Amino acid sequence: MNLTLKIWRQKNANDKGKLVNYPISDVSPDMSFLEMLDVLNEGLINKGDEPVEFDHDCREGICGMCSLYINGEAHGPDRGVTTCQLHMRMFKDGDTIVIEPFRATAFPVIKDLVVDRSAFDRIQHAGGFISVNTSGNTIDANAIPVNKHDADDAFSAATCIGCGACVASCKNSSAMLFVGAKVSQFALLPQGKIEATDRVLNMVKQMDEEGFGNCTNTGACEVECPKGISLENIARMNREYLKASLKG
Repeated sequence: MNLTLKIWRQKNANDKGKLVNYPISDVSPDMSFLEMLDVLNEGLINKGDEPVEFDHDCREGICGMCSLYINGEAHGPDRGVTTCQLHMRMFKDGDTIVIEPFRATAFPVIKDLVVDRSAFDRIQHAGGFISVNTSGNTIDANAIPVNKHDADDAFSAATCIGCGACVASCKNSSAMLFVGAKVSQFALLPQGKIEATDRVLNMVKQMDEEGFGNCTNTGACEVECPKGISLENIARMNREYLKASLKG
């Protein structure tokens, strides 16, 4: 396939940035999207030009690093996949593909297609954990009965990889699907009950301080989420937050 790539180039956080056209030829339909970018960068390096910076790590849909906005969609036109799992057969010969970084005030651009998503880390640090008793009197987690439905929902919430597609897809740049998933995975299990009040209050507070917007229930986050995280997690977080606020 022969394609035209319109890629966002930005030298640093203070640079204005712009879309730059790059023609690329002989692209195999079996290539992943990141492999296609590797080929582009190899050609740029061979010509003495600066390669396009983009995030990647596992390339197996696990780490959430490969966050690109492709033709107006987080992770591109396929569903239930990250950018590294997107294949070029989703495009046609002669297509123009617009590639941008995730756009959100809380995700400032570092360079080209790379954004700073450490806001998610700070939200996690605010409460996305449980304290473990290491006194020698620990209880085997498997000895605590957990309702099968709750266990399944907790596992589904825990599949969130923190890629930020929910934020990039939301017109308000809301992180409520991410935070809802991280709250839910503990709220549904007995191990998470002890710190439940502080957890939801602290995580929501940190989310607001980071500058993420509020949820207006358009559902774009769930549609674009590569792991299919359900909107039910936002509702659960809202319930947990209300209960915690009344306690406080």
